[in-house]
Amino acid sequence: MADICESGICIESLRKRYGKGETAVDALKGVDMQVAPGEVVGLIGPSGSGKSTLLKCLGAVIEPTGGRMILGGGVIYDDGWKISDLRALRRDKIGFIFQAPYLIPFLNVTDNVALLPMLAGKANGDARKRALELLDALDVVHRAKAMPPQLSGGEQQRVAIARALVNRPPVILADEPTAPLDSERALSVIEILNQMARQYETAIIVVTHDEKIIPTFKRIYQIRDGHTQETAGEGKMVHNTKNGLLSA
Repeated sequence: MADICESGICIESLRKRYGKGETAVDALKGVDMQVAPGEVVGLIGPSGSGKSTLLKCLGAVIEPTGGRMILGGGVIYDDGWKISDLRALRRDKIGFIFQAPYLIPFLNVTDNVALLPMLAGKANGDARKRALELLDALDVVHRAKAMPPQLSGGEQQRVAIARALVNRPPVILADEPTAPLDSERALSVIEILNQMARQYETAIIVVTHDEKIIPTFKRIYQIRDGHTQETAGEGKMVHNTKNGLLSA
């Protein structure tokens, strides 16, 4: 666990309570979870089990009630926030991928990806260069000047993955990233995430209900009634086409 905590995701006894007194609800009751750099782990569980709450705590969107969180080698929460600028934490250490790509419709593909490093103070030229490198790695560089409405669903999700990676965050949180996609495109997205995790030494958590992709995880955390249990996954993956990725 020490090696993981030095550079990946390490959660210890994480708790989250909503409300007070008799109406209080314990959404997380002591979650323990570790994800190594270069690893993609699945997080599954029924509706209301605490998946969204856990992801929001990890993403520094809501404050836990207690416990400890380490992301990318730094303690960000230990019975209280240890980071003064949570906005900078989310920008620099955490990449987010959602069920919908949420691309900015009036910016082209390159600018959608380059926007975050620009906001972080990176020179426009350097930010666009980094964006184009990722778009090339994800096999959508030919769409660099296209506007989001001109892209297919699979292309939009690839651009969203590039945006999540552009600041080289040590952690990526993906919330139902394959829900709107068919089987081929869903498997493509998961294979891309595995490849990007290995290439950039990123620790990735994928929250999903998608039965198409659950067999691809080597490790799965099941969350139920505010507790997690680790299980071994099947680790099945399909390779195909350019750069070992499924086409989409």
